[in-house]
Amino acid sequence: MKIGISPTSRQIHKNDILKILNNKYSTIVPLWTSQQMHWANNIYRSFKDHNKFLIVAYLIKKTLDFYSKNFIKLTYDEFCLKDTVQMENFNMMEISNALNIPKESTRRKVTELEELGVIKKMGKKFIIDRSIYSLIKPLKSIKRMSQFLATLSKILVKENFLLQKFEPEDVEKILKSNFLHVWKLYYEFEVSRLLSWKKFFKDLETWHIWSLCCVNQFINSYSNDSFNDKNFDVFINDIFFSNTKKNNGINAMSISDISGIPRATVVRKLNRLIKENYLKIDNKKRYTITSVHAKKLIPIHKTVISNLATFSSLIYNLIIVKKLKNNTKTIDRKKNKNIF
Repeated sequence: MKIGISPTSRQIHKNDILKILNNKYSTIVPLWTSQQMHWANNIYRSFKDHNKFLIVAYLIKKTLDFYSKNFIKLTYDEFCLKDTVQMENFNMMEISNALNIPKESTRRKVTELEELGVIKKMGKKFIIDRSIYSLIKPLKSIKRMSQFLATLSKILVKENFLLQKFEPEDVEKILKSNFLHVWKLYYEFEVSRLLSWKKFFKDLETWHIWSLCCVNQFINSYSNDSFNDKNFDVFINDIFFSNTKKNNGINAMSISDISGIPRATVVRKLNRLIKENYLKIDNKKRYTITSVHAKKLIPIHKTVISNLATFSSLIYNLIIVKKLKNNTKTIDRKKNKNIF
């Protein structure tokens, strides 16, 4: 009879991670924000349009859901071996309703994706050509995600919520070996996050530009020393309401260079954000966030953090189960070697 530690006894719960994310928000948020901004910038540079990416992401998620329901498991290398992914059947109204994009705009975006060669129609079937855009082969995203989860694991161990820390290389290996399952969870998280911000700002270009102003503000508001262990409420209060921090803004050209969004579009969206009191501009034409809409924005931030805790707990528990299985196999091999 084998006697060991049950995987369930070592699993971590969402609420434990959420507690750490809230209590040590200022320590963790730069790591996650960096990951998210890289991801958002790559989206726009690859598709020149957030809604086009949303459509592709939604279709890939639908396909991953189909794989999951049919117990199809592929590693990262197996998934990326071919340059096409055959998609589940879809219709324009379904995409329009799911992504809050007008039906005619959805039809136009799908046509543009076909013209670009991203989506190809074969009879009644559609396929996504991943060879067109490297973003669909998300190696950099996996590496950034692995680094974030590894760093967070060290904090969770220190706070006695996790029994062992995970190295980035180990996390990346397990993410790749369980790629379809992991990427399904990741796309669910990201699509939900983007749709939340889209609903609030009405379009994702506006959110993207506001986010870069927000990230620039908290980077410039803190020295490295003062980033340590500020909880969510204190951190958000400092960013939105404190007048004692440095408020070095960011200009339109820098926003355009970082995001890939054309400068004319950036300027137009910035003017809207100023008019609606989300941003203010100084005499050097640098933009900073205001506190006018903070009470409306904070609940969205909290929802994103809650969803991040859910995603992280699912990935950690997958890692824990895989590591326990690998350890059991190693022990069994050693026993068999000693017997024979």
